[in-house]
Amino acid sequence: MRSFGPTVIAGLAGAALAAWAGSNEWVKVTAPGPMPADLNDSPATTGLALVALAAWGVVLVTRGLVRRLVAALAGLAGIGVVVTFFGHAGIDALGRAVDSEVVWGETQHATTPWPYLALLGAVVTVAAAVAGVRLAPSWPEMGRKYDAPADAKAEQKPLEEQSTIDVWKSLDEGRDPTSGDQ
Repeated sequence: MRSFGPTVIAGLAGAALAAWAGSNEWVKVTAPGPMPADLNDSPATTGLALVALAAWGVVLVTRGLVRRLVAALAGLAGIGVVVTFFGHAGIDALGRAVDSEVVWGETQHATTPWPYLALLGAVVTVAAAVAGVRLAPSWPEMGRKYDAPADAKAEQKPLEEQSTIDVWKSLDEGRDPTSGDQ
């Protein structure tokens, strides 16, 4: 039970770091020349990290098997961020290995720390997701009072005979106090 807070916070922090890093400049041009557009930032990293971030939000409000599946989804999104990092590193290495006149022109470039921060965030997210899938059965759950109201049909008086409190209770239970068919 004590693992719930640290695991969710680690997952949220890792996914947020990866999303932030994915939206920043991954390659800095140090000399004039054309820059390949697909190396400047990583929208795929940002998108996958936002999926992981949303999944951690869902982990907070679900229970049971759904919680474990959503934690696994966060882990898969984190693995996707790792893949985008290595895809970016592969493109960068290819650009340096191939004739630089053709691929890079006269552009001199340097990789910024952002791809490495995205990788760090992804690793933290994946580790938290693995812990989440493993430990979710022992975590606390939200109370059933937050669930959608049941379909149990209660006897309802006509609106004119209901007190203000009865009307508000009907609304709280998800019933329309003005309809007489419930």
